[in-house]
Amino acid sequence: MSKEVVGKAEHPPVKDYHDPPPAPLFDFGELRLWSFYRALIAEFVATLLFLYVSVATVIGYKVQSQGDECGGVGTLGIAWAFGGMIFILVYCTAGISGGHINPAVTLGLFLARKVSLVRAVLYMVAQCLGAICGVGIVKGIMKHQFNQFGGGANSVALGYSKGTALGAEIIGTFVLVYTVFSATDPKRSARDSHVPVLAPLPIGFAVFMVHLATIPITGTGINPARSFGAAVIYNHSKPWHDHVMDLLGRSFRRSTCGGRVPPVRAESGGRQSLGIVPEHPQHLKLHGAALRLRLAHHCCSVDSNPLFNLYRKQVACGGFKSS
Repeated sequence: MSKEVVGKAEHPPVKDYHDPPPAPLFDFGELRLWSFYRALIAEFVATLLFLYVSVATVIGYKVQSQGDECGGVGTLGIAWAFGGMIFILVYCTAGISGGHINPAVTLGLFLARKVSLVRAVLYMVAQCLGAICGVGIVKGIMKHQFNQFGGGANSVALGYSKGTALGAEIIGTFVLVYTVFSATDPKRSARDSHVPVLAPLPIGFAVFMVHLATIPITGTGINPARSFGAAVIYNHSKPWHDHVMDLLGRSFRRSTCGGRVPPVRAESGGRQSLGIVPEHPQHLKLHGAALRLRLAHHCCSVDSNPLFNLYRKQVACGGFKSS
């Protein structure tokens, strides 16, 4: 009896699942396969439908709640629209392209060697193009309401800093990508046969929950294609200023300068200033000097400079006269 037990212990247990081999970094052989282009079409169409339904829901809610604060679907309905569409589209496209529908998900799967670099890059291009087309359809259907209510574009809400918004987006994106990896884990798929069928459900529910948390902060931009498509079609300065690259750039400047970054304020005609706008023609020279002073100290707090404070006080009181 003991010999039998020892004999059985010598052989390690057989794994009931198989880890897929890592995807090659460059797999140009995919470009010769029709299934690859079918996957690109699936990602394009899925992202187009996702943006069309979700952005139309956002615009419709703002139209309905304009005269009645209790009108429309509300924040809960918007979150359901985003999460529900992801659930539907992941279920429909999982067998064709993997159901990414999000450049952040594609990037995460690429870093985990689940997809090749060629597939990842072309997936992201297809997703961004689909997002632009989806938002474009919304604008074509409801152009006046689209322009009036912000085009469904993401921007940082009043009362929140860009650093806070960036942190909220990072956490929300992590929740989504973590859920995707958990729902598609080959170990769980092998041991629980129902997991592959139910995988779209937790992914869509994760999108729903993250939207509940971050809609009041940024409108939720955990899908870069969604933020990019709305910003391109709406094409106003606020969404672009609050886009992720601007958030990262200004956060980097704050950390490296060790001081306050001067605010950038948009003016008419698409120009920008550093917050100093001449009010009278006779003050142009003085404003030019103050502007050079502020540029020289852009990494520090200019409010602590007595010369600059004296200048602002004199201008406010009308102390400078033209010669």
